[in-house]
Amino acid sequence: MHPQSDPQVLTTRDGTPLKVSLAKALRREKLRSLALIAPLLIFILVTFAAPIADMLLRSVENGIVENTLPKTVNALSGWDVTSSQLPGEPVYKALYEDLKVATAEKTHTRLGSRLNYEASGMSSLFRKTGRRIKRMDEAGPFAEQFIDIDKDWGDLATWRLLKRYSPKYTPGYFLNAADAQLTADGIAMKPENERIYLLLFARTLFLSLTITLCCLLLGYPIAFLLASLPLRSANLLMILVLLPFWTSLLVRTSAWKVLLQQEGVINDFLVWIGVIGDASRLVMINNKTGTIIAMTHILLPFMILPLFSVMKTISPSYVRAAKSLGATDWTAFWRVYFPQTVPGIGAGAILVFILAIGYYITPELVGGTDGIFISNRIAYHISSSLNWGLAAALGVILLGAVLLLFYVYDKIVGIDNVKLG
Repeated sequence: MHPQSDPQVLTTRDGTPLKVSLAKALRREKLRSLALIAPLLIFILVTFAAPIADMLLRSVENGIVENTLPKTVNALSGWDVTSSQLPGEPVYKALYEDLKVATAEKTHTRLGSRLNYEASGMSSLFRKTGRRIKRMDEAGPFAEQFIDIDKDWGDLATWRLLKRYSPKYTPGYFLNAADAQLTADGIAMKPENERIYLLLFARTLFLSLTITLCCLLLGYPIAFLLASLPLRSANLLMILVLLPFWTSLLVRTSAWKVLLQQEGVINDFLVWIGVIGDASRLVMINNKTGTIIAMTHILLPFMILPLFSVMKTISPSYVRAAKSLGATDWTAFWRVYFPQTVPGIGAGAILVFILAIGYYITPELVGGTDGIFISNRIAYHISSSLNWGLAAALGVILLGAVLLLFYVYDKIVGIDNVKLG
C-alpha cells in the first residue's frame, strides 16, 4: 500500500514519509557539523594522536634485525639459545650472504648501532666485519673466517643476542626502561650500579608533586589577595604575576643560577646579615633544591591564574553570613570559603604537575646530577644517543604514570570538580 493511502502515516508535501524526511534532515545536520569540526579533528589526529601512536610503536618495534639479516634469522630459528654449542656452518653461511647484501646497502652499521644498545661492542663488530666481508672466500668454511675476523663471532653471547632480538617486536626497550634486561635465562634486573631509570621516575614524580605543593602554598594567598582587592589594584598586581611570561625561560633559569650559586646574590646577602658564615655558604644549585626553587618560580603563575579566576566568582556574602552566625575567621574560611576554591586548586595543581613532569631545560641547567628529571634522559636518547626505542618506552611509562595519577585524582577529588572560573 502506498504511504499516501494510509491516513495514519504523516507525509511531507511531496509525499515522502515525515519520518524519512526528518532522518535525512538530521543526517545533513550531522554532516554539516562534522565538516565544521573536521579541520580541528584532523589537526588533533596529526599533531597529537599520530605522535603518540608512533611512540607506542617505536617502544616495541624491532624489525631491523629481521630485515637486515633475514636468512640468518631463519637459520637461527632451529638453534637452541640455551645450547652450549655454537650455531652450525649453515648459520654462518646465511650470515655471510646477509652481510654481503647489508654491506652493499650500508645497513649493517644501523644494525650494529641497534644491538649496541643491548651489548657494548656490537657496533664495532658489525663495522669491522662489514669492511672485511668482501675478502671472505665464498667457498667457505664460513665459521672459521668469521672467527678470524673477530673472535666475538665465536662467542655464544653474540649469537644468543641475535637470537633474542630477532623477532619483529621486543620488550627489550621497556625492560631497559625498568632497569631490567632480557637474558638467556629470562628477565633479570641489571646490576645495582647500572640502575638509573626507576630512580629517575621516582625522583620526577616526587619533585613534580613537591613543586606543585610549593606553588599551591605560595599561589593561594596571592590569588586570595588579588580576588579581595579592588579591581584597579588587582589589575596592577596581576601585571606582576604575568610579567615572567614576557621573559625568556632560558633567561629566567640563568638568573637563578646567578642567584643560587655559593658565591651568588642570596648567599652573599645571608652572609652580610650574619645568618650564615662565609665558610658555610648554602649549596642551592646543581641539586634538588635548585630545581624546586627555579621551577616553582616558573610555574607559579599557572597556579595563581586558575585560583584567582575561581576566587573571583565567590561572593563575599557567604563568609559574612558565616561570621554573622558566630563563626570565627578561621572557621568561616575553612568551612565556607576554602571548599569553594577546591575546583581552582584542582585545575592549578593538574596544570602545574603536568608542566613540571615534562620539563627538562630547567632541571638540566640548575639540577645537576641530583635534580634532573626522566625527561632529561628522554631528550638525551632522542637527540644524542639516538636510541629512539628506549626514549619511546620511557615516554610511554611516563604517560602511563600520569594517567594513573589522573585516575587516582578522579577517584579522590573528581575530575568534574576541576574548574577555571
